[in-house]
Amino acid sequence: MGKIKLAIADDHKIFRNGLKATLEDCADFDLVIEASNGKQLLGMLTEVKPDVILMDIKMPEMDGIQTTTAIKQKYKDVKVLALSMFNEDKYIVDMMKAGASGYLLKNAEPEEIIEAISTVFYKDYYFNEHLSITLIKQLAGNNNSNNPSQSLADFNEREIEVLRLVCQECSNQEIADKICLSVRTVEGYRARLFEKTRSKNLVGLVIFAIKTGIINV
Repeated sequence: MGKIKLAIADDHKIFRNGLKATLEDCADFDLVIEASNGKQLLGMLTEVKPDVILMDIKMPEMDGIQTTTAIKQKYKDVKVLALSMFNEDKYIVDMMKAGASGYLLKNAEPEEIIEAISTVFYKDYYFNEHLSITLIKQLAGNNNSNNPSQSLADFNEREIEVLRLVCQECSNQEIADKICLSVRTVEGYRARLFEKTRSKNLVGLVIFAIKTGIINV
């Protein structure tokens, strides 16, 4: 398998250089884009498409939330990993709602950054203390839904089983192995789950699972 293609979007050159040094020490990564703001990044994506983007939030011209929203609308398979100095729930929630697959603080250890990139690439999402179950509960509390028992009536046992495994951060391959299905079949189940729950990302699925009692917090 080839290297994971990465992009960095951050307006602080000193931080970009430090991050580049960390990434260059990992043989699994290939840095293909370096941008100082969201607008510049979007222009570069027309020429080369990375697998994972390390995205700052506060940038001139176009911030990380706006940029992530635009990227996920046009390049759905590109993963965005927020890397910010802000630890407030508002920024975390806004980035996840925009389509980010994880959220790290800039003072994270190099090992965690490397782990997060690989996890986002292979499993779609990376959860840590900043995307804790407490935050998911807060999201759930702010999200209106139908009556839980009525909602669950629309799901069969296998769909609920797949949803539970998705919320445990299992990849499609891991789900397929656990319940003896093909990866393509699991992908079909995931697509139906997003459609039935009207969720745009994993956060929405987790919120639904909490509200309906599929997973406990």
